[in-house]
Amino acid sequence: MFPPKKDTLIHVYCPKEYESKIISVLEKHEVSYVLNEFSVSAGVPTIVCHYRSYDLSPEELLFLVDATERGAWVEPLISYLDTRLGFTEIDLVDSSFFLHQKAFSILSNRRPKILKRLGDILFSVIGIVLLIPFFILVAIMIKLESRGPVFYTQSRVGLFNKEFHVIKFRSMAEDAEEDGAQWATENDARVTKVGKILRKMRIDELPQLINVIKGEMSLIGPRPEREVFITELEKTIPFYRFRHAVRPGITGLAQVKYPYGASIEDAEWKHRFDLHYIKHQTTWMDFKIVVLTAATVLCGKGQ
Repeated sequence: MFPPKKDTLIHVYCPKEYESKIISVLEKHEVSYVLNEFSVSAGVPTIVCHYRSYDLSPEELLFLVDATERGAWVEPLISYLDTRLGFTEIDLVDSSFFLHQKAFSILSNRRPKILKRLGDILFSVIGIVLLIPFFILVAIMIKLESRGPVFYTQSRVGLFNKEFHVIKFRSMAEDAEEDGAQWATENDARVTKVGKILRKMRIDELPQLINVIKGEMSLIGPRPEREVFITELEKTIPFYRFRHAVRPGITGLAQVKYPYGASIEDAEWKHRFDLHYIKHQTTWMDFKIVVLTAATVLCGKGQ
């Protein structure tokens, strides 16, 4: 049997206390569904999706097993939506999402990790060599407009929650955070004129090729965040620190799929794409992200 099409009716089964949550999620994503229809007289459903099946009664579990025996397409609801939507619905994420998945090959298989690391080093070295004249031009522009250093370093959280200093071209005034850490926002008044161009074209991120060579970052992965913000975000976003299971990236799936934003809601959406990337990462996916990033830069739609 082949995976279901996007407009297919699905039968969803979950404990009664979670019905309102399931209805909210499915209607938000405009999914056609039948919820908790256990009647045998209704016939065997073609597609069966389950949520927290370990909390169903023995009789309800037998119904799902019987549907499997009769040829129904059966999988966890979060996995079905993951494939259909192209991101992970974090409202459905619990520990079983991580414990019962056979994916996450980027975490458990050495070969993909080694190949990804070798690719990071190779392309970063080539990139830095080719971009040296351009880097010099950018440095001159920054110095001519405002006082302060050309480069700006900031503590970010990386692989396995280890902090490191990310390197960027300075795009803000030197005293931009004299009042403490703040979310960067669209049309941020602290950004210089040159900085606006650098941020719009994402040129300010290019010095992070040095972080990649040092092993602190990857070319592609979840964007690294600051501990002060992570501490707040993990209070409302489930398993937010799981993004640190891989090296952070200069660009990532969230950056090419979701528009710029600097709120908790935006962070939630980016986390959806980050979890999807960690679960499904392949060389082909990385290539598509590179192409989409190039398009974003050329169109000037960066942060």
